[in-house]
Amino acid sequence: TVIAPIPTHHQRLWEKQEDVTFILSPFVTGQNVYQTDLSDEHWNTFGTTVRQLHAAKPPHLLPILPQETYSPLYREQVKTFLTQVATTHFDDPVAAKLAIFLMAKRSEITQLVERAEQLAAGLQDSPLEYVVCHADMHAGNILIGDDGAFYLVDWDTLMLAPKERDLMFIGGGLFMNKRSPEQEEALFYAGYGQTLLNIAALAYYRYERIVQDIAAYCQQLLASDTGGEDREEGYRQLTCQFLPNGVIEMAKQTEQFLL
Repeated sequence: TVIAPIPTHHQRLWEKQEDVTFILSPFVTGQNVYQTDLSDEHWNTFGTTVRQLHAAKPPHLLPILPQETYSPLYREQVKTFLTQVATTHFDDPVAAKLAIFLMAKRSEITQLVERAEQLAAGLQDSPLEYVVCHADMHAGNILIGDDGAFYLVDWDTLMLAPKERDLMFIGGGLFMNKRSPEQEEALFYAGYGQTLLNIAALAYYRYERIVQDIAAYCQQLLASDTGGEDREEGYRQLTCQFLPNGVIEMAKQTEQFLL
């Protein structure tokens, strides 16, 4: 389920030349989950893989992994972009369209940022156990090989964080809504096993993911006019988050269990 690097002649997993680190991995032919669907068996394997990851305690790796800090970085970026669109004229048509959309959604976006901040403040004082997390388990980072094998890829976001950092993806609307949240959860947790979730952490990570995406798309579309046809796709992906049954609605529904 993990595409392991090919060892060098000196049996190392990477090689450095000056300031560049080289890692060579086998090439796997397949499709990500934006392009294909996960079978019931794949969902079970997904759960088993994440359970094994969360149980791992590699002594050589733990001291160097970044740890969750509930950073306000993306929340502050979104606040800055909301101020910018209210005072700036954009010549680029996609940027101009995005500015209009953000102004129309300003109140809702502000509420998302504020709620993420409130939940982050509470979690900073909570004694949650930190585990090894992939931290970016969206549909594009799951690869199904042509032989049906399941792969979890793109490990550059590895960190120590509450398990909810990963588990927020399950039933959170980030797998193209090909199954209901309840179906995703049932199939995934059949492999992961029963676990007690911290709902405040789950809600925080779902809000924070949305805020992070808004910041990233604003950076792409407002701070630059490059990207060609990808700009329209970026605009579409940002605005889709606000649709009925989208990730924002699902994040809000998560908080119902806090009541």
